[in-house]
Amino acid sequence: MKASVFVGTSLDGFIARVNGDLDFLPPVGGEPHVYTEFMPTIDAVVIGRKTFETVLTFDQWPYDKPVFVLSTRPLPPLRSDARAERLSGHPADIVAQLAARGIGHIYVDGGITIQRFLDAGLIQRLIITRVPVLIGSGIPLFGPVTRDIAVTHVATRQYASGLVQSEYLLAG
Repeated sequence: MKASVFVGTSLDGFIARVNGDLDFLPPVGGEPHVYTEFMPTIDAVVIGRKTFETVLTFDQWPYDKPVFVLSTRPLPPLRSDARAERLSGHPADIVAQLAARGIGHIYVDGGITIQRFLDAGLIQRLIITRVPVLIGSGIPLFGPVTRDIAVTHVATRQYASGLVQSEYLLAG
Protein backbone atom coordinates (compact mmCIF):
# COMPACT_ATOMS: atom_id res chain seq x y z
CA MET A 1 0.00 0.00 0.00
CA LYS A 2 1.13 3.53 -0.77
CA ALA A 3 0.76 6.25 1.88
CA SER A 4 1.15 9.97 1.14
CA VAL A 5 1.07 13.15 3.18
CA PHE A 6 -0.26 16.41 1.74
CA VAL A 7 -0.05 19.14 4.35
CA GLY A 8 0.28 22.89 4.83
CA THR A 9 2.61 24.41 7.40
CA SER A 10 3.63 27.83 8.57
CA LEU A 11 7.11 28.85 7.49
CA ASP A 12 8.33 27.84 10.95
CA GLY A 13 6.96 24.31 10.56
CA PHE A 14 3.63 24.31 12.41
CA ILE A 15 0.52 22.60 11.01
CA ALA A 16 -1.82 24.33 13.48
CA ARG A 17 -1.76 26.72 16.38
CA VAL A 18 -1.42 25.30 19.91
CA ASN A 19 -5.23 25.33 20.22
CA GLY A 20 -5.63 23.52 16.87
CA ASP A 21 -6.73 26.59 14.88
CA LEU A 22 -5.79 26.70 11.21
CA ASP A 23 -6.55 30.40 10.74
CA PHE A 24 -3.08 31.16 9.31
CA LEU A 25 -3.75 28.92 6.30
CA PRO A 26 -5.22 30.67 3.25
CA PRO A 27 -8.95 30.08 2.78
CA VAL A 28 -9.67 27.15 0.43
CA GLY A 29 -5.93 26.71 -0.11
CA GLY A 30 -5.47 30.29 -1.38
CA GLU A 31 -4.94 29.21 -4.98
CA PRO A 32 -4.68 25.94 -6.88
CA HIS A 33 -1.59 24.11 -5.68
CA VAL A 34 -1.79 20.48 -6.83
CA TYR A 35 -4.34 19.38 -4.17
CA THR A 36 -7.04 18.95 -6.81
CA GLU A 37 -4.65 16.75 -8.78
CA PHE A 38 -3.57 14.83 -5.66
CA MET A 39 -7.01 13.86 -4.32
CA PRO A 40 -8.07 11.69 -7.30
CA THR A 41 -4.92 9.58 -6.80
CA ILE A 42 -5.95 8.39 -3.33
CA ASP A 43 -8.45 5.74 -2.29
CA ALA A 44 -9.03 6.83 1.32
CA VAL A 45 -8.10 9.35 4.01
CA VAL A 46 -6.57 8.22 7.31
CA ILE A 47 -6.89 11.07 9.78
CA GLY A 48 -6.14 11.63 13.43
CA ARG A 49 -8.95 12.28 15.91
CA LYS A 50 -8.04 15.92 16.67
CA THR A 51 -7.69 16.81 12.99
CA PHE A 52 -10.99 15.05 12.27
CA GLU A 53 -12.74 17.13 14.94
CA THR A 54 -11.30 20.28 13.34
CA VAL A 55 -12.50 19.17 9.89
CA LEU A 56 -16.01 18.68 11.32
CA THR A 57 -16.13 22.45 11.96
CA PHE A 58 -15.52 23.33 8.28
CA ASP A 59 -18.44 24.79 6.33
CA GLN A 60 -18.30 21.86 3.90
CA TRP A 61 -17.13 18.29 4.28
CA PRO A 62 -13.90 18.29 2.23
CA TYR A 63 -13.64 14.61 1.31
CA ASP A 64 -15.31 12.54 -1.38
CA LYS A 65 -13.30 9.45 -0.38
CA PRO A 66 -13.75 7.06 2.56
CA VAL A 67 -12.39 8.59 5.78
CA PHE A 68 -10.89 6.48 8.57
CA VAL A 69 -10.43 8.25 11.90
CA LEU A 70 -7.77 6.88 14.22
CA SER A 71 -9.17 6.92 17.73
CA THR A 72 -9.70 4.62 20.68
CA ARG A 73 -12.94 6.44 21.58
CA PRO A 74 -16.25 6.42 19.71
CA LEU A 75 -16.63 9.20 17.16
CA PRO A 76 -18.84 12.19 17.93
CA PRO A 77 -22.13 12.43 16.05
CA LEU A 78 -21.37 13.13 12.39
CA ARG A 79 -22.93 15.94 10.43
CA SER A 80 -25.21 14.92 7.57
CA ASP A 81 -22.60 15.41 4.81
CA ALA A 82 -19.79 13.56 6.62
CA ARG A 83 -18.90 9.89 6.31
CA ALA A 84 -16.26 8.39 8.54
CA GLU A 85 -15.32 5.17 10.26
CA ARG A 86 -13.25 4.76 13.42
CA LEU A 87 -10.18 2.52 13.45
CA SER A 88 -7.55 1.97 16.10
CA GLY A 89 -4.26 0.18 16.30
CA HIS A 90 -0.64 0.42 15.25
CA PRO A 91 -0.09 2.07 11.85
CA ALA A 92 1.03 -1.27 10.33
CA ASP A 93 -2.22 -2.87 11.51
CA ILE A 94 -4.24 0.00 10.02
CA VAL A 95 -2.43 -0.38 6.69
CA ALA A 96 -3.06 -4.14 6.71
CA GLN A 97 -6.78 -3.66 7.48
CA LEU A 98 -7.19 -1.14 4.68
CA ALA A 99 -5.18 -3.19 2.18
CA ALA A 100 -7.47 -6.15 2.95
CA ARG A 101 -10.38 -3.91 1.89
CA GLY A 102 -8.71 -3.25 -1.46
CA ILE A 103 -7.44 0.23 -0.63
CA GLY A 104 -4.17 0.90 -2.44
CA HIS A 105 -3.27 4.54 -1.67
CA ILE A 106 -4.03 6.47 1.52
CA TYR A 107 -3.74 10.14 2.38
CA VAL A 108 -2.42 10.38 5.94
CA ASP A 109 -3.38 13.58 7.79
CA GLY A 110 -3.02 14.96 11.31
CA GLY A 111 0.17 15.74 13.21
CA ILE A 112 0.40 12.74 15.53
CA THR A 113 -0.91 10.38 12.84
CA ILE A 114 1.68 11.59 10.32
CA GLN A 115 4.42 11.23 12.95
CA ARG A 116 3.33 7.67 13.88
CA PHE A 117 3.16 6.54 10.23
CA LEU A 118 6.57 8.12 9.50
CA ASP A 119 8.11 6.43 12.53
CA ALA A 120 6.66 3.09 11.37
CA GLY A 121 8.24 3.58 7.93
CA LEU A 122 4.86 3.60 6.17
CA ILE A 123 4.95 6.96 4.34
CA GLN A 124 6.29 6.96 0.77
CA ARG A 125 5.53 10.53 -0.32
CA LEU A 126 5.46 13.94 1.42
CA ILE A 127 3.98 17.05 -0.19
CA ILE A 128 4.51 20.01 2.14
CA THR A 129 3.15 23.46 1.31
CA ARG A 130 4.73 26.27 3.31
CA VAL A 131 2.57 29.32 3.94
CA PRO A 132 4.52 32.61 4.13
CA VAL A 133 3.79 33.33 7.79
CA LEU A 134 5.63 32.75 11.06
CA ILE A 135 3.29 31.85 13.93
CA GLY A 136 5.94 31.26 16.60
CA SER A 137 4.42 28.21 18.26
CA GLY A 138 1.94 25.49 17.53
CA ILE A 139 1.64 21.85 16.60
CA PRO A 140 4.76 20.82 14.68
CA LEU A 141 4.57 18.71 11.55
CA PHE A 142 7.52 16.64 12.68
CA GLY A 143 8.16 15.63 16.26
CA PRO A 144 11.09 13.68 17.62
CA VAL A 145 12.08 10.72 15.45
CA THR A 146 13.63 7.46 16.61
CA ARG A 147 15.99 7.34 13.64
CA ASP A 148 17.06 9.41 10.67
CA ILE A 149 14.47 9.31 7.88
CA ALA A 150 16.08 9.79 4.47
CA VAL A 151 14.07 11.68 1.86
CA THR A 152 14.68 12.43 -1.80
CA HIS A 153 13.63 15.81 -3.14
CA VAL A 154 11.35 15.49 -6.18
CA ALA A 155 10.26 19.05 -6.92
CA THR A 156 9.63 22.48 -5.44
CA ARG A 157 6.96 24.78 -6.80
CA GLN A 158 6.44 28.46 -6.01
CA TYR A 159 3.05 30.15 -6.29
CA ALA A 160 2.06 33.79 -6.80
CA SER A 161 0.61 34.06 -3.29
CA GLY A 162 3.98 33.11 -1.78
CA LEU A 163 3.13 29.45 -1.11
CA VAL A 164 6.12 27.19 -1.62
CA GLN A 165 5.44 23.50 -2.07
CA SER A 166 8.06 20.77 -1.89
CA GLU A 167 7.59 17.12 -2.70
CA TYR A 168 9.74 14.30 -1.32
CA LEU A 169 9.92 10.54 -1.66
CA LEU A 170 10.96 8.43 1.30
CA ALA A 171 13.31 5.49 1.03
CA GLY A 172 11.63 2.35 2.14
